[in-house]
Amino acid sequence: MTKKAVTMSDIAKEMNVSTVTVSKALGDRDGVSAELRDRIKRKATEMGYRVHAGTHGAKDGLTYNIGIIVAKHFISDASSFYWIVYRYIVELLQKQNYYGMLEVVSDKDINGVPEEVPNSVLDHKVDGLIVLGQLSESYIDSLMSHELPTVFLDFYGSREDADAVLSDSFYGAYMLTSHLIENGHRRIGFLGSISSTSSIQDRYLGYYKALLENRIPLRQDWVIGDRSNESDIFPEFKLPADMPTAFVCNCDESAYKLVNQLKAAGYSIPDDISVVGYDNHIYSTICTPRLTTIDVNSHVMSAEAVEIILHKIRDVNYRRGRTLVTGKLVRRESVKNLNA
Repeated sequence: MTKKAVTMSDIAKEMNVSTVTVSKALGDRDGVSAELRDRIKRKATEMGYRVHAGTHGAKDGLTYNIGIIVAKHFISDASSFYWIVYRYIVELLQKQNYYGMLEVVSDKDINGVPEEVPNSVLDHKVDGLIVLGQLSESYIDSLMSHELPTVFLDFYGSREDADAVLSDSFYGAYMLTSHLIENGHRRIGFLGSISSTSSIQDRYLGYYKALLENRIPLRQDWVIGDRSNESDIFPEFKLPADMPTAFVCNCDESAYKLVNQLKAAGYSIPDDISVVGYDNHIYSTICTPRLTTIDVNSHVMSAEAVEIILHKIRDVNYRRGRTLVTGKLVRRESVKNLNA
């Protein structure tokens, strides 16, 4: 197993000084005496600390690069949500004279291979990280051990020291399910692998809240997985023998595949079964009928992530916590009104 990276906190403990003092010394910034700076640098070398590449080039110790980390399976589709977000982030960073460096993490790396952390992180060639999409807790721990300012986008974990920008998945799925109920549906299923990502879990909980408020019992046989552990969406879904009148799907791609599968099985959409998606992705408009969905404001999410990471770089003590970006219900032709 790869040895844990030496951090500024480790050096600070050895030297009996603060992490901020170590950061200033290694970055050749004011506020540390020349004698203490030399001692900290010698100790860092002894302990095997990888020195920030930018400290030798820029007076402020910054590289003006931001690492953008994403799992390979999230960007296998050229029109995926994360490609859209990545483009927004790069454009926003350029306006602030920063560069976005894309680091694609292989599926193998996510599952705990020791050499998973990108060289740009190991060698401190980036000033901060924006992580797109769910990664394992062990992988996140490896990234965070390098003490770079980090923002998670579209997921969150159990760490208290992590900032995250999220679509309000809970409320979005609650709105979708409530919309179906308002249209007379009481037999409503959910399509999404709950254990796969935090956003799918939150969408499931929003769906469940709407059922609870309307005294509609939850049927486990109507909660259907849509993807493998590697987050690859199944080509077909295992449908129940007793079908609901509507499905809430955790994303538009799954909803699109479900509509096509139901059509192939002889169902008419929405006359027999209504289907709603999530994200207002391209799949929502190429689907026939077009999908009712939640429009996720990816530009606002990207702007929030960029603002937070730049603030964290300027102020090592800055914390934002979780930032929720509320989506908008987009009504289209995939829902039948049963009240009539």
